[in-house]
Amino acid sequence: RLTAVVEPALYQTIEALADRDQVSLSQKVRDLLLGALELAEDAALGELVEQRRKVSKRGYLLAEAKRRYRVK
Repeated sequence: RLTAVVEPALYQTIEALADRDQVSLSQKVRDLLLGALELAEDAALGELVEQRRKVSKRGYLLAEAKRRYRVK
């Protein structure tokens, strides 16, 4: 359970989106929060990828990657 207070303009925008999608206000807020969390996770993973690229300039072959990660 979560309670949040938002500005009237933001509330009206979310309400309009919920009406457009024919879902409840709580469902629309849930969907928007999940989307925001996915974007934040993607950004964090992107940063991790960049850090690893900078540290490891040496690439390796697909066969080596499969061996390292035990993929057949």
